[in-house]
Amino acid sequence: MKQLFYTLFSVVLLLPSTALAQQLANPLGKGATIELVIGRAIRAILGLSGVAALAMFVWGGFLWLTSRGETKQVTQGKETLKWAVLGLIVIFAAYTLVNALVAGLTTGSALEAPEPVE
Repeated sequence: MKQLFYTLFSVVLLLPSTALAQQLANPLGKGATIELVIGRAIRAILGLSGVAALAMFVWGGFLWLTSRGETKQVTQGKETLKWAVLGLIVIFAAYTLVNALVAGLTTGSALEAPEPVE
């Protein structure tokens, strides 16, 4: 009886998703070239790196805030904040280089702005 319930429950859950899958549009958009797809992927990775840097800022601040005057934990919190700043600098530099690279591949000049990503 249990197996029949799970089978029917699975069919009810999966049946609408297969019917709706036929109506989905191309997720890459019209006219998506390999340069744009790679550029989007790299930008997404850099965005996730920014989220990781923000998490490190929060963690470093938490360590410093909860140190209760212990010099070891204060130092650890300061070091975490220092490395988070350095990480953000690297992320911004990487984003600038990726933008120039994608612009160079799509327009032929790294000084022109690339097309906005949809």
